[in-house]
This record gives sequence, C-alpha cells and structure tokens, in this order.
Amino acid sequence: MLRIHFTSEDLGRTRLATGPEPMWELLLSLHKLTDAEGRMVFDCWRGRVRSGTGAGLPASARWLPHLAPPVGYSPDFLTPARQAGDLGTGLDLVLATPRRRIRHDLTTLAAQQPLRGPVAELADGSRRALHRLGQALRDYHAHALAPFWSRIRTCVQADLTVRGKTFVHSGIEAVLTDLHPQARWDPPVLKLPYSRDHDIHLDGRGVRLLPSFFCWGRPFTFHDAGLPPVIAFPVEHDLDWLAPHPRRDPRRPLAALLGRTRTRVLTALAAHGGCTTTELARRTGISLASASQHTGVLRDAGLITTVRRGGHVVHSLQPAGASLIDAPAKRDLPA
Repeated sequence: MLRIHFTSEDLGRTRLATGPEPMWELLLSLHKLTDAEGRMVFDCWRGRVRSGTGAGLPASARWLPHLAPPVGYSPDFLTPARQAGDLGTGLDLVLATPRRRIRHDLTTLAAQQPLRGPVAELADGSRRALHRLGQALRDYHAHALAPFWSRIRTCVQADLTVRGKTFVHSGIEAVLTDLHPQARWDPPVLKLPYSRDHDIHLDGRGVRLLPSFFCWGRPFTFHDAGLPPVIAFPVEHDLDWLAPHPRRDPRRPLAALLGRTRTRVLTALAAHGGCTTTELARRTGISLASASQHTGVLRDAGLITTVRRGGHVVHSLQPAGASLIDAPAKRDLPA
C-alpha cells in the first residue's frame, strides 16, 4: 500500500499536471510493452510496436526494457520530477541528471538484477553511454509513442478536464479519493494500492498528480521518497482507441458537415478544453438531445473524441477539429 501523509499546507500545494508527460509515458509504456497487463487495451499497440515495419523496436532501443523492467524497481532519474511537457525538455532533464544520481539509481537496480551491456556502461558514468541512452529514448519515443501521441494526449486531457471540474465543485479531497477505485482518504493520509508498502511524508512540498495513459492497475511514484512528490495514476481508456476512424467520402463538402450549431460546438470545446454533453448544451444554447446528436456527427467525422470516465462523458477536440478552429480565416465556414 502507498500511504501519502498530508499537512494542511500540502493540500493547498497539491496540483494537477497540465497534460501528459512524455518521459513518464515512455517509462510506463516500456513496462506495458514487456508485461501482459491490460491486454484488451494495449495488445493492439504492443503488436504494432513489436512489428513496426518488420524489424520491431529500433536496434538502438532494444536494451531499454533491461533498464526499465516491468516488475520491481525502475530508475527514478528516467522520470524527472519537474514538469517538462514536451519530449525535448524531458530528455534534457534526464540527460542532465548528475552522475552520482545515476550511479545511485543503478546500484538500486543492480540489487534486483545483473547490469549488462549498455546498462552497465551507464552505471560506470560513461559519456558515450549517456549519449546512447539519449538516442535510445528518442528512437523509442519516435517508434512507440509519437504515432499515437494525439490519442494519448486526448485521453489524458479528458481525464484532466473531469478532475478539474471535480476540484472546482467538490475540492481537492474529492480529487484525491477519485484517483483509484480503492483509494481511501483517512485524513491526513491518502492510501492507494501499490506494489509494496511505501510511505511518502509530503512535509509541505505538496504533490503533483499526473494522469498517465500507460499507467495501469495502480498508481506509480518514485522509489526515493525524498524526491519532489509526483503520483502517476491510471486513466480510463476507450477500448477502441486504436481503431481507425470510420471511412468518410472525401468528396463530401465541408458545408455538409459543419453548420452554425456544429461550429459553436467546436468553438466551445476549443475554449473550454473539453465539455460534458450537458455543458455543451448550456454553452451553445441547444437542447441536450441536439448536443448529443451533433457530437455524434463530429465524432464520426474525426473532429472530436468522446471518453467515458465513471459517470461522466467528456468531449474533446481531435487535432483535425482544432485545426478548423485555429484557422477560421482560411476556411469558408457556413454562417
């Protein structure tokens, strides 16, 4: 069990991430690539990543599962505590890790398994090994995450939208108790299922809550409780997240899809970062039934996505929908 000990100051300093963190998704996706959990959600992705164009993982990245095994310890330095937001910043933070930190983390890993090849070289502090790590992480991300990133981001943003509304309406304690179905808030301690017994005393530091697409089953956090606290937790998934969008007739003019009301729906989603059907109806001045109908059309067209989470249904823009809103002057949208 994971026990997080809060003070009143910590509750005020607890915050939600602003989006998916590439390095956390990278590490947790390595876990999912090599374990058998979440088969209905991840097996299709595993198949695509392992096969690729026929060669599977890039040769430069094939040693990464030995650095980040799915069971037990994975080095803390692979997931920076500081919010990065993009791959370049995340990689810079990882590669700027002090050598003593890398050696510390890999010594911990060595107690679990022998260090061989590039992992052993990394533990020795070789500059060449650090360069090899950076290349491996870039190549793995390009192969396993980048092709799916828009769907990953959409799912995480939908989760953040719901939790943001929970915070506004019910407060931070409601957000904490909703991090996992087995979460228990026994003030001042939050208890969460975990792979081992682990206590984190926040001591006024607060904690960053990070919804993660590849986190599965239970939350994940640093092994070293002295690091700035971050809790990655699972989001709810659409089982068909890798299914292709329905084929559409490319000859169908845009005017047949968009009208005044649907344009208002897209604009509302762009302005508010995602809305429930009820909120869309209120913000666009249409009935609930009409809002449901229009979101269905926009979703079938690949302009929005809909994610179910608990009792909520949240609609968010897909990149194609965002492009329509971002460049209205370039398009002759119907009045």
